[in-house]
Amino acid sequence: MTYASIMVAMDLTDGARNRVRLAGRLADDFNARLIGVAAEQPAYVVPPVGPTPASAYALADSGETVLNDLRVAHEAFAAAAGGRNRLEWRSNLDVPVAFLAAQSAAADLVVVGRGVPGPPLFAVDPADAVMQLGRPVLVVPPDLDHLDAKRVVIGWKNTREARRAVWDALPFLKRASEVLVVSVDDGASSEGQDTLRLLQAHDVSAIRVRRDAQGELVSLALVEAAAEHGADLIVTGAYGHGRLREWVVGGVTRELLAGAPVCCLMSH
Repeated sequence: MTYASIMVAMDLTDGARNRVRLAGRLADDFNARLIGVAAEQPAYVVPPVGPTPASAYALADSGETVLNDLRVAHEAFAAAAGGRNRLEWRSNLDVPVAFLAAQSAAADLVVVGRGVPGPPLFAVDPADAVMQLGRPVLVVPPDLDHLDAKRVVIGWKNTREARRAVWDALPFLKRASEVLVVSVDDGASSEGQDTLRLLQAHDVSAIRVRRDAQGELVSLALVEAAAEHGADLIVTGAYGHGRLREWVVGGVTRELLAGAPVCCLMSH
């Protein structure tokens, strides 16, 4: 199992350029193609009732502005990707996360940025991406441009989401020199022996670690475990439920998406 196709969400921030550099290095490591994606809707999606020539011009001008920004994003993607041969670019006038979800059928792994205050043009909410794409999502802090993943922390609880995340992360886990299966004692059973045996059957060097949150946030316990062991990747299930037209994510997922200092691979 490997990642043959890696997709990265692009916007016009410096963090996005770092993200493309990180995704490009991963594409080199896995001998994968790299696909850049960006989308945005014009400010005027539907003309007002009884359109006047002025409103029609406003609609056309807004669409042309977005198309120009998409061209700038494409150029920034190509520059950050560093002239790699197996590159592809996809863009459109569309809702960013909806377009990314549609394009994710072409990817084994989707790379997005961690949320920042005041979402920039083309920005994708990482929580929406994790919940809607049906693909493993690698969430990258804005200041990171590389991911070694030599040491990896798995936040383990015996749930569908966590089991899916472990499977989706196998290409990383098989390349790692050390994998820690971390069960945080939050009052629920987190048996991880079967997962440990499964990983070892895949030639993954894994050990089991139990931590007591002692009143602290589970997300903080995972971040601290990563820091103590020099891990730069946390693998977890993403938890949430749909409510009307939006997803409401669970506490641990929300906290990691908001402020984890390392990359997080999440599956739902």
